[in-house]
Amino acid sequence: MTISDPFEDVWRREVPHVLGALVRRYGDFAACEDAVQEALLAASQQWQPGAGPDSPRGWLLRVASRRLIDAHRSESARTARELRAAVRDRIDTEHAPAADQELPGSRDEVAFGAGSIAPGAGSADGNARGPGSESHDPETLHLLLLCAHPALTPTAQAALTLRAVGGLTTDQIASAFLVPSATMGQRISRAKATLAAAGARFAAPTASDLPDRLNAVGQVLYLIFNEGYTASAGERLMDVALASEAIRLTRELRAVVPDHAETAGLLALMLLTQSRAATRVDPAGDLVPLEHQDRSRWDRSMISEATSILEVVLPHATVGPYQLQAAIAAVHAEAPTWAETDWLQIVILYRMLDGIAPGPTVRLNLAVAVGMAHGPAAGLEVLEPLREDPALRRGHRIHAVRAHLLEMVGDRAQAHEEYLMAARMSTSVPEQRYLNARADRLA
Repeated sequence: MTISDPFEDVWRREVPHVLGALVRRYGDFAACEDAVQEALLAASQQWQPGAGPDSPRGWLLRVASRRLIDAHRSESARTARELRAAVRDRIDTEHAPAADQELPGSRDEVAFGAGSIAPGAGSADGNARGPGSESHDPETLHLLLLCAHPALTPTAQAALTLRAVGGLTTDQIASAFLVPSATMGQRISRAKATLAAAGARFAAPTASDLPDRLNAVGQVLYLIFNEGYTASAGERLMDVALASEAIRLTRELRAVVPDHAETAGLLALMLLTQSRAATRVDPAGDLVPLEHQDRSRWDRSMISEATSILEVVLPHATVGPYQLQAAIAAVHAEAPTWAETDWLQIVILYRMLDGIAPGPTVRLNLAVAVGMAHGPAAGLEVLEPLREDPALRRGHRIHAVRAHLLEMVGDRAQAHEEYLMAARMSTSVPEQRYLNARADRLA
């Protein structure tokens, strides 16, 4: 569903808390999400702009709980009728009260599965938290952990995270991933069914499990960010809203686990990368490479925030992949020009990254850095073994990097062919235009 614009911020802010509270109590992710959607629909019909309830979270939780109870009671009644057709069952003829009406005490306890539920128990929002403490709600963390469950594919994890924690509609998520809404809807439904089949529970992980689970959440958030920062296909190079949403969710995650160094590193990496967003395309929507970006237009507030995070984390924590990538991005951010970039330092950082998180993409980036620091011939030497890597051969980037280094070394003909190959293999229209233009320049 969609909710009217005046309340969209409320929806984004409160939905993970409300959904998390329901899932923690009742355990049925799909049913709880349906109940939250119904509560939001009720909110869109009953709230007046500028005159919403004092506690939107408490209101949504109360109404969603009631919807969930009503649905369960209705289902129970239907089952009873089918099993005892000859017996006249008690039919729940109660009309649902107004959505914001307090629940009578007699309805607060309703048998549900193996246990019982008490909607609204404790404080109105079920968490006894005041304004400003939302970001420290552990339910946000638990919901992120549930959405990043290992039974789900990375794409399903990302879609479910955006839906359940980010508050995006199915249409918005489908647009971000360039698939039809029906396809995304089916994908999200399958993800919820997979969670149910896997017996996934909304619960705090053990201390020994938490690092791996946080790592999975970080990967999901970084996947979302990267899809927003550089769309894998389509007419647009970026989806700024999607990248911003990934940053917002990572901020929330860091607020819940402030001592987790890699989460801090991930936030710093996203901020440093996103700081260049305004300069990555020209007015025609064409790609502007880092070399030619107007650095005076980079977002200095994001850079300052990110470097402050790194200054705190790097001296005291075991250095992880996100921290190293953020450190590399910081070197770029500090350089006044492309030519004045400290490429030797970047080479050192990439070699450190290759030591703790080796992979073809890391080595591909290392080849670029080596080419800049020690000359294109040295970069091509690093690149050569990667040409047979199965993962890289399926993508266009290795051809683009090789073309760049060949152009630097003066092999215009071979560089021309590599640019054309990269353009043919890219599924991003702006990248295709850029690569074809580079090829044309060498023809």
